[in-house]
Amino acid sequence: MRTLFLIDSITEITPAMSGAVIVSGSHGGRSVSVYALGIQPRPHAVLFNDAGIGKDRAGIVALDHLETAGVICATYSHNSARIGEAKDGLEHGIVSAVNRQAMAIGIRANMPVAEAVASLRQQ
Repeated sequence: MRTLFLIDSITEITPAMSGAVIVSGSHGGRSVSVYALGIQPRPHAVLFNDAGIGKDRAGIVALDHLETAGVICATYSHNSARIGEAKDGLEHGIVSAVNRQAMAIGIRANMPVAEAVASLRQQ
């Protein structure tokens, strides 16, 4: 079973989280991709708050960046969990968007984050 890390900010990511499932309270914007891809080996999966998605998908663009790097990524709705609180994301979050890698393994929009995480930890 893969390790699960809850981090309120993606800036807290460390090399010890390589290969793990990470629920972050951070938004899924462009700037978070640098942190998620900055450890080697990379995390297995990262989930972010969608921060309302925003103009030009600004709150979920990490989906595309992590997809390009082969990392499973999903976002959860800002209406379901507080931004900046990973535990709330795990306990109350509802998946709002996924990248192709997440979709390929059955992670879908409207799925509870806890259910998605349980599945990801088994892979």
